[in-house]
Amino acid sequence: MPLLGVNIDHVATLRQARRGREPDPVHAAVVAESAGADGITVHLREDRRHIQDRDVQVLRQMVATRLNLEMSVSPEIRDFALRVVPDQVTLVPERREEITTEGGLDVITHQQRVAECCSALLDAGILVSLFIDPDETQIRRSLDFGVQAVELHTGAYADAAPGRVREEQLRRLQTAAELTCSLGLILNLGHGLDYRNVQPVAALPGAHELNIGHSIISRAVFVGLDQAVREMKALIST
Repeated sequence: MPLLGVNIDHVATLRQARRGREPDPVHAAVVAESAGADGITVHLREDRRHIQDRDVQVLRQMVATRLNLEMSVSPEIRDFALRVVPDQVTLVPERREEITTEGGLDVITHQQRVAECCSALLDAGILVSLFIDPDETQIRRSLDFGVQAVELHTGAYADAAPGRVREEQLRRLQTAAELTCSLGLILNLGHGLDYRNVQPVAALPGAHELNIGHSIISRAVFVGLDQAVREMKALIST
């Protein structure tokens, strides 16, 4: 049974729409944890479009489970992470013009920057995960950076229509998951997972944690965050 990491970025998205104080992502983290979340995930983007520095600083003090900070390999963000020292950092690709993270981090093309960032974070005692596509070459190269985990990008699976194409993407994830585990890496998965497509991914052998945000926050609009987290937790636990 995988753990559930709840991404609360879009609570901050709503707050930043008015540049106000509400809703507070720290409050969201407390509610999510009380509802059964095993960890809290936030992405501190370079343009600060949703989560702000202070959010991460306060969350570091308040989160009772684990704080997973998603971030680019930017030196500025890296230095911030070294000051805050979250429980885990997940390195992700980032382009300012994108709406959300598009695809996994190419650890081959950007190997020098990835290596430098990983080295600094690992030296600080932070668990490091790489958000990568379910690709054999990317997974094997991840070992070179000394990281403990990878998070497989599930977007191609989540975006596929039910049927043959989605089944092919699920098989691709399964192959990648098996390789990840065989190499001794912690297996996390995320992106685009929702209440309709999550169960086959949760059932992948070796799945350690699923990071889910948008669908939970969207569901919370109608049923409340506590209920939305409980529903997702129940789905991935069956």
